[in-house]
Amino acid sequence: MCQHVPPCPQAADPDHDAARIVAAHPEQGWNLLCNGVVTFDDTGELLPDGSAVAPHPPLIRMVGALLG
Repeated sequence: MCQHVPPCPQAADPDHDAARIVAAHPEQGWNLLCNGVVTFDDTGELLPDGSAVAPHPPLIRMVGALLG
């Protein structure tokens, strides 16, 4: 259970990747978040239930392209 204040979003929440990093492995290209989500450098994610989220462009790049 998250002890952060304010608490980190849960893995099922749409903003789950905003949780704090509890284990960083930049040399291997991944981070473990407080909510159990593993994020990868290519923006893919592995959720605690074993399901995967395909790599996706960061929102800031998409907004920049639209405004560009």
